[in-house]
Amino acid sequence: MALIDIEHLNFAYPDQTKPALRDVSLQVNAGEWVAIIGHNGSGKSTLAKNINGLLAPASGQVTVAGLPLTEANVWAIREKVGIVFQNPDNQFVGATVQDDVAFGLENRAVPRSEMVTRVHDALAQVNMLDFATREPARLSGGQKQRVAIAGIIAQRPEIIILDEATSMLDPAGRAEVLALIQQLRAQTNMTVLSITHDVDEAASADRVVLLNDGEIVESGTPAEIFTHGEELLALGLDVPYPERLKAALRRAGATMPKDYLDEEGLVNYLWTLHSTM
Repeated sequence: MALIDIEHLNFAYPDQTKPALRDVSLQVNAGEWVAIIGHNGSGKSTLAKNINGLLAPASGQVTVAGLPLTEANVWAIREKVGIVFQNPDNQFVGATVQDDVAFGLENRAVPRSEMVTRVHDALAQVNMLDFATREPARLSGGQKQRVAIAGIIAQRPEIIILDEATSMLDPAGRAEVLALIQQLRAQTNMTVLSITHDVDEAASADRVVLLNDGEIVESGTPAEIFTHGEELLALGLDVPYPERLKAALRRAGATMPKDYLDEEGLVNYLWTLHSTM
């Protein structure tokens, strides 16, 4: 059984005539990393917020860990799903890093002795233990996002949703957070759903789902999705650099393979092509 099971989900905002989500069905298995990509306004964040009840669907069904999303189950589901948002500053409420990580545990009435252990372990997992008594405002962007992630994993959810969580970071901070998520997933078999514009983040996933105007138009491995580089560019999406270069060379008249190539693969192909000219 899928850990997240979404069936025929529809959602519309009150002030908009066009639905934000239309007949969306998606299954995510335990331990899987699924990246949701799409242009601004495609429904990515709306989908994430429908999973843990921040928004209520107009119709359709969301089931998380066997629990249908209902008013009676919403708090039990939120214990299983943690969301890391785009701007970590919007999530900070504590005067210090350790206070902030403890905040969610206090709300859940976790006993103090267990809380101290969980805060320590979560900060150690994200390599921020040395910053426990620092003010969150004095941290770098990457460090702030690490603390935001620590605040979620201290609650030990089965699922973590990254809602554009790397979009405000520089390349070094983005790579740092993605490496951390890979590490946590390897250690805990945590299920990851990432809402992203970043192709490197999407390329790290097991599966990529493409949303366009509230509908799922394609789903597959990163290699399968990025093979359609020119179609993605037409939808206003970024694609990995090798695919952009392939498209440019194809327009210039060069014969390019249809299969997805990473940078090393494209270099090897171009060397082979050059040697036969």
